[in-house]
Amino acid sequence: MRFFRGVFPGLPGLIVSLSVICGVLCAGVAHANETVSISYQRSSTLFILLKRTGALEKKLNALGYDVSWHEFSAGLLQSLNAGSVDIHADVADAFALFTQAANAPLTYYAEETSAPTAQAIIVPPDSPIRTAADLKGKRVGVAKGTGCNFLLLSVLAKAGLTINDVQVRYLEAPDGLAAYRGGNIDAWVIWDPFLAAQQRETHARVVADGSDGVAQYNRFYTATTSFAEKHPDVLRAVFDELGETGRWVKAHPQEAAQILGPLWGNIPTPTVELANSRRSYEIVPVRRDQLGEQQRIADTYRAAGLIPNALRATDIRIWTPTAK
Repeated sequence: MRFFRGVFPGLPGLIVSLSVICGVLCAGVAHANETVSISYQRSSTLFILLKRTGALEKKLNALGYDVSWHEFSAGLLQSLNAGSVDIHADVADAFALFTQAANAPLTYYAEETSAPTAQAIIVPPDSPIRTAADLKGKRVGVAKGTGCNFLLLSVLAKAGLTINDVQVRYLEAPDGLAAYRGGNIDAWVIWDPFLAAQQRETHARVVADGSDGVAQYNRFYTATTSFAEKHPDVLRAVFDELGETGRWVKAHPQEAAQILGPLWGNIPTPTVELANSRRSYEIVPVRRDQLGEQQRIADTYRAAGLIPNALRATDIRIWTPTAK
């Protein structure tokens, strides 16, 4: 070192400085957080609230993870099938079966318990349609492959009818709304908050909903399987935060509605309150022995030609939280 001091008098200080810099950089690399990507839709109530409050990010940051949020308004099935996002928000029970039919690389990690009145078949207040039997021969709008599609099939079957007994119009929600308001369909099968909005704004009348065992309308949360296998700690954190947020929504209906209204497209607070009153927001583990409704939907969809092959609803990957 004396030789180097003589030839390069500033070298020792330079070495120390470089060592410090290297130490800082190496420490930064060693402790860099892994990023968890989360998808959501405008209807993903609990994730929207978590994104707004930052509560989930705070919990995951403490575990060494960062969070990136990805909103999907179209192409949701393709994104689920691709497995390009780690954690997915809730989808309706019927829609979840399409991911299973497509062999999507997904694991179920949570379920929102049933909300049978959160979707319904509605008609204008002056419509002559009073019962499900009155739908025969009428133009009925519904989004194909959704929980509402199953509701329609189930309601028709209970009335002794089939899908061939109505003039079904497969329309996504915005197109269905336009057709309903324009009088181009006689009845519309739709979910909240569209349902609540039409009830409050146009005094739409409910012909049938999922009550009395017609359609439970559960919602499922999924994660990309490869991520779920490696990161059960993340799933546990997400599961717990979803449960806590769901309890908060039910305990603070007006405050929740005031927050969600602008995020849902400037929907009036009373409309959001009505919609939320019909959702359970109760987050529970997915139980393989409690998937009877999923099997009923799968069988109904297979008979209607909506899925190509028979499905066993229990043939899915499930992550279950361990008791604390």
